[in-house]
Amino acid sequence: MTSVKCVSKGCAAPGPVPAGSIRLYSMRFCPFAQRTRLVLNAKEIKHDIVNINLRDKPDWFLEKNPLGQVPTLETSVGEVIYESPITCEYLDEVYPEKKLLPESPFGKAQHKMMMENFSKIPPLTYKIPLGRLKGEDVSGPHTELKQRFSKLNEDLAKKKTKFFGGDSVTMTDYMMWPWFERLQAFDLNDSLESVPELKKWVACMSEDPVVKVSGHSMDTYKAYYKTYLEGKPNFDYGL
Repeated sequence: MTSVKCVSKGCAAPGPVPAGSIRLYSMRFCPFAQRTRLVLNAKEIKHDIVNINLRDKPDWFLEKNPLGQVPTLETSVGEVIYESPITCEYLDEVYPEKKLLPESPFGKAQHKMMMENFSKIPPLTYKIPLGRLKGEDVSGPHTELKQRFSKLNEDLAKKKTKFFGGDSVTMTDYMMWPWFERLQAFDLNDSLESVPELKKWVACMSEDPVVKVSGHSMDTYKAYYKTYLEGKPNFDYGL
């Protein structure tokens, strides 16, 4: 089953996941779910997608994941996995072709430390535009965002590589990418003005074939996030 439009409360539950495939419960504009879509596409894993109306969730989805969050994975034997870092690491372990995570324990620890530091960035990308909409002073969070980008810029400068894990795209890059893809939609591109290495990384990621098929056009993002910031997100925008 593939559901492009969101399913909501009262919709019939999908059938079992076919053998040899995996199902992703997602929402087209969710950056956390995009992380999992990026990994599924990068590893060329056979899958289907069921998009969930996050404001009116089906009861059967809440039975699978009581938190009601996307991304959620379901296997052909009924196993359910959720939380974006966990789903992505699960996929890398279960489908070992084209590994995206480092093999060494230290390499994996470095990735997790990077993710822990990065976790402070997504809330800022929402706080700033929401604050602007309310007429609040957002200079503080805006300065913090630039400082955190500066730290990422230093990391890339020290590594002297195109990507955070080397000269090819890795899990670390895919896990960060969705929020950089949305900077322009949130009118936050100025945060990249003083971080040349990070700006180069954004340009390189934009050309990645997997990235190109896993997101949306900037016009679509802007239109969707307008509805989101107004408190009435149109999860099916553009369909």
